[in-house]
Amino acid sequence: MGNENSTANNRPAPVLPEAEIGRRIRSIRTEKKITLEALARETGFTKGYLSKVEKSPKSPPVSTLGIIARALGVTISALLGEEAPRTSLSLVRKDERPLIARDGTTFGYSYEALAYKYPNKTMEPFLLTLPLHQKRRTLYQHNEEEILFVIQGTMRFFHGGEEYLVHEGDCLYFDASLPHFGESVGDKEVKCLMVICNPGYVKEKNGK
Repeated sequence: MGNENSTANNRPAPVLPEAEIGRRIRSIRTEKKITLEALARETGFTKGYLSKVEKSPKSPPVSTLGIIARALGVTISALLGEEAPRTSLSLVRKDERPLIARDGTTFGYSYEALAYKYPNKTMEPFLLTLPLHQKRRTLYQHNEEEILFVIQGTMRFFHGGEEYLVHEGDCLYFDASLPHFGESVGDKEVKCLMVICNPGYVKEKNGK
């Protein structure tokens, strides 16, 4: 049994083809008979940007996926290929986490879905990796609350005009509707547990 776990932990995480995400967004949108114009009005993104996302070989940031998912009435995990039946518990092994790896040319980070087997989640957990020497800063802004728990490294975090230095073991809980951004500081990549609230499903489960 010990040998089995050891072998599993040495297997690389499955890499999710990023181009599939855009195609899945388009598929869900067309299935729900939502036009690009309507999705643009609901998300605040331009029609051109959304069209680019659907055709791009690269995935947009998690925060962007969250905005699109909410407008389509699905979870982020659904856009990542969640097809599991309803369950009361999701166990995702270390070697099972779908990895979305960035090449560093745009946003330069990677994230892994930690609970993709549980559909219609009220919380969306990911393992986020911020590389060293990020090429550009991109501010994120979306209408949810968010948690970032630093597992490794030191992060400089910007939120609503304020700047914070966040160390291993520190936890941020913040209003993500304010512009925010994180970057690695020092000689070690930052790894964070990131949890995004899914308010649409909170309301649905509460019957509101």
